[in-house]
Amino acid sequence: MKYSKEAKPERAGGGGGGARAVPVALMLLLLCGFSFYLGGMYSTGRTFTFSSTTTSIIPIVSTAKQEGSAIALAIARNGNGDDEVEFSECPADYQDYTPCTDPKRWRRYGNYRLSFMERHCPPPPERAVCLVPPPRGYKPPIRWPKSKDQCWYRNVPYDWINSQKSNQHWLRKDGDRFTFPGGGTMFPNGVGAYVDLMADLIPGMKDGSVRTALDTGCGVASWGGDLLARNILTVSLAPRDNHEAQVQFALERGIPAILGIISTQRLPIPSASMDMAHCSRCLIPWTEFGGLYLMEIQRVLRPGGFWVLSGPPINYENRWHGWNTTVEAQKADFDRLKKMLASMCFRLYNKKGDIAVWQKSLDAGCYDKLTPVTTPAKCDDSVDADAAWYVPMRSCVTAPSPKSRGKALPKWPQRLSVAPERVSVVPGGSGSAMKHDDGKWKAATKHYKALLPALGSDKVRNVMDMSAVYGGFAASLVKDPVWVMNVVSSYGPNSLGVVYDRGLIGTNHDWCEAFSTYPRTYDLLHADGLFTAESHRYVMCCRILPPTYSAKEDLKLLTDCPWHCRCEMKFVLVEMDRILRPTGYAIIRDNPYFLDSVASIAKGMRWTCDRHDTENKENEKEKLLICHKQLWSAKKA
Repeated sequence: MKYSKEAKPERAGGGGGGARAVPVALMLLLLCGFSFYLGGMYSTGRTFTFSSTTTSIIPIVSTAKQEGSAIALAIARNGNGDDEVEFSECPADYQDYTPCTDPKRWRRYGNYRLSFMERHCPPPPERAVCLVPPPRGYKPPIRWPKSKDQCWYRNVPYDWINSQKSNQHWLRKDGDRFTFPGGGTMFPNGVGAYVDLMADLIPGMKDGSVRTALDTGCGVASWGGDLLARNILTVSLAPRDNHEAQVQFALERGIPAILGIISTQRLPIPSASMDMAHCSRCLIPWTEFGGLYLMEIQRVLRPGGFWVLSGPPINYENRWHGWNTTVEAQKADFDRLKKMLASMCFRLYNKKGDIAVWQKSLDAGCYDKLTPVTTPAKCDDSVDADAAWYVPMRSCVTAPSPKSRGKALPKWPQRLSVAPERVSVVPGGSGSAMKHDDGKWKAATKHYKALLPALGSDKVRNVMDMSAVYGGFAASLVKDPVWVMNVVSSYGPNSLGVVYDRGLIGTNHDWCEAFSTYPRTYDLLHADGLFTAESHRYVMCCRILPPTYSAKEDLKLLTDCPWHCRCEMKFVLVEMDRILRPTGYAIIRDNPYFLDSVASIAKGMRWTCDRHDTENKENEKEKLLICHKQLWSAKKA
């Protein structure tokens, strides 16, 4: 993704006295020394600045006020630039540390609608800048596909969920490992039989019409795991709550999952993205708060998509005895649920036994009957329906885009290579741009596999593309035994809808914050131009600060820059270390200038890194750093 070098900061007026002459001369010498090296960087069309542990990069504007004059960069060393960067080990009780969903901080936040379980990230002064240790006895995970049914006990050493849920066959401790029988509260005969029944109710699950799915309150993600063999890719969602480490169990098994809860904020997913959403006794109060939670499901489902519910109040006639309620109360709840869904343009599609299926309408006439003053209300255009990063949920029904009304996406796998309508909404996006992106990543992935043979083998299962655009890198791996979490920037062009329309999955995220996952959950992290992009935001966010002639004063101004603007390289890399499994890999593709700093910090994180050319060996503006995280044991128990 390219970023403009427009909107340069203006230099403050006024003369410069003799007291400033020496700093000016020194900085001019420094600029001259780096002019040739940095000249190659400017020609890429991106602006590079970044604050890291070893360097602070300061924008300086030339005195010549010529049109099109470029920003120059001066580097102010924080001590000796050759000093090694070292990180201490986090305490042993940080082995399951999730910075933005930390139970130790829950008391700071309100209980309203369980909002304390949403993302609440610590400010930079409170961040734990240390290396999260693995549990004692940790060893590389069991490889896919065996991992779907078992994992090492020492990798996720949580006994509470085993003792509480073993009677429902979620999991079972068997010697040195956990096994996953495929049971659940609503599928005592096993998840396979449960999904077979569901597929009979929804024929589209068998012919490629249903490809993307959302599982709310996923448990250990057995539903999503079963769907993988049916070519349905599921985002399994669960909060960090008293059901210890549900999401960590899912990811340890090699099944896609993220930490999250339907509470007050939208899910980090664009509108009209999911072909199917599912709740199996997930205990979400769907009919409370005016149906607000249903409206969020309505937003993320694409027209024609399905919402599947099992558990209260479905089949209340036969089940109410075990729900500590009355048949009258459950009947009233079911009637209220049906009425709410009908008012939101859903129809009861099918129902059998414990499973009920509703379909979101493709009929434009239903949505046209809604207005901002009806009940329920129709959402106005004041908030983008695709905006989903710290955006409050809205008590209104999201009408489909006029372009997508009545149109069905191609079936899987054809939809992977067909440019969707939404690609034209992305700034600079087009069908040809997506095709070019796919070609680029096809060639790049072939090169990656030559450099890193583990990619494409059973050694790599959980993959994250940290700076995805159209999902081209994920598309290039679709035939390999991997799944890819496509992370699209929360502050750049939002192309995540295109990713979902292609039949892939992902989330919005801001890499100045911790990702919504547990430690040690990904085998491979891929970062394409991530530090270049972050550097651009850094200078644009702080450009309101007047530049001075003094490097010392400039450094202080950058230090005083607002916290939300300060996305230091060490924070991003320490977060990468947290979520990367021991013996996992990182492929960092960026300008050589940034790779030097990355390599220095990576060494302090006990990674080993090798530098390589990209698939285009003549490209000196972009290189690769392939890093391997070592398995180490905590010094303190």
